[in-house]
Parts: sequence; structure tokens; C-alpha cells
Amino acid sequence: MIVALIDSGLGLLPTSAWLRRMRPDLDLMLSMDPDGAPWGPRDPQWVIDRVVGTARRAVDRGAEVVVLPCNTASVTALEHVRADLGPDVPVVGTVPAIKPAAAMCDSVAIWATAATTASTYQAGLVEQFANGSSVVGVACHGLADAIDRGDRDSAAAAIAAAAARTPGDVTGVVLGCTHYPLMADEIAARLPAGVLLFDSAEAVAAQTLRRIDALGRDTTGRGTVEILLSGMPGELPASAARFDAGRLLLAAPSR
Repeated sequence: MIVALIDSGLGLLPTSAWLRRMRPDLDLMLSMDPDGAPWGPRDPQWVIDRVVGTARRAVDRGAEVVVLPCNTASVTALEHVRADLGPDVPVVGTVPAIKPAAAMCDSVAIWATAATTASTYQAGLVEQFANGSSVVGVACHGLADAIDRGDRDSAAAAIAAAAARTPGDVTGVVLGCTHYPLMADEIAARLPAGVLLFDSAEAVAAQTLRRIDALGRDTTGRGTVEILLSGMPGELPASAARFDAGRLLLAAPSR
């Protein structure tokens, strides 16, 4: 079975790596968009058209399940992708892990891009899931872009700046951009001891597997990884090798 994962850049690596660990026989199709990245500042209709078109091409190439491990794609285009592909193709989106963080922590910071931090989408999630916890947004300027470049020094500087803006009483940090788990160890090292990190990659992978199992089909594959770059066959960017998840996927056989 082929599972397609769609993001503008390396934000799809954490969920892809979890799928690889949990079900190594699955064939993964990783669709990135270097020609259009980043998606966050784009007009919403542009994002909808881009993501829907990418998902449709993935299904045409044999994908039976589509995953959007990207907050921008999920909030902007998820329902449009589902409507376009129909009920026979499961489409799994991503939501920042605010609910589990608020369930365990009285004071939570959401680290995200500047656009997401200022969005009505994040404000709505906080209102829905905060459950009485104090929640503050922290804009991580330049962090996702640095991760996409594989520039760990610039990423470390962005992490240090975000940590300095995070209130000292915070006991949980939500990684509200799917790129950020690639630097989770560095983020944890910059926060006070005992602060918990929450991200959604493992949960999205687990939900994907539940949707696969519900199909009742033969899911056995060859464990291959296929890379598409703005719709064209390619290779994972060299920057992926700077991260554990990228190295795991680079070691898989290509399709």
C-alpha cells in the first residue's frame, strides 16, 4: 500500500519517520513543493489549489491514503482534499497537540510560525482545547526556514530566541509547526528542566494506521520511499540528512 504525505518542505519528515518505524513495509510517497514553499504566507486559494492538485496526482500514481503533515495544508485545504478525492480515499490532517498538553500542564506555550501564532485558527484551537490552562503563543521567527535549509546553527539561534520569549512558568511546550520536532532535542535543552514537549507526528502516524486498517485491504508493500518535488520525481533534499528522521528515510529503498 502506498501512503502519500504532502508538505511544502521537511515538515513531513517526522510523521513519515514514525510511519516507517511503525509499519516498515508500507510504501511512502513524499511530496514536497520547493517551487512553492513556504505555503504559510500564500493566498489560501493558492494553497487549496496546490494541495488538492498534489493529492490528486498522488492518488493517480497509486496512493491509497493521503496524509497532510502540515498545519497550513490541514487548516486551509483538508476539507477540500477530502471532497475532491471522495470517501474511498482516507485523508488524515494534522492538529497541534494543544489538547494533550493542556490536559497535563497548567501553563502551556505554543511554539509556531509567526503567521500561525497570529492566526484565528490557533486562537480557535486554544479556545476549544485549553481546558482552563494558561496558553501563550510564541512566534519562532525563521526556525522552519532554517530547518528546511538544514542550517542547524541558524535554527539553534531561532530556538534560543524563542526560549527567551517563553514565560518562565510554562510547564509544557507545544511544537505547533511540523518542522520543529526535527530539532526537539535542541529545543528541550534550551528550556528549563522538567518542561514537557508535545508534538503531533506520532499521533498522526497512529491515526493513519488506524485508517489503513479500517480499509480492510492488503497493506503489504516493499517499504519503498518515493520522492516528488513540485510534482516531479526527485530525491530528498541534502538538508534532510541533517536530521535523524531524514537519515531514516534516506536509508529506505527507493521506488
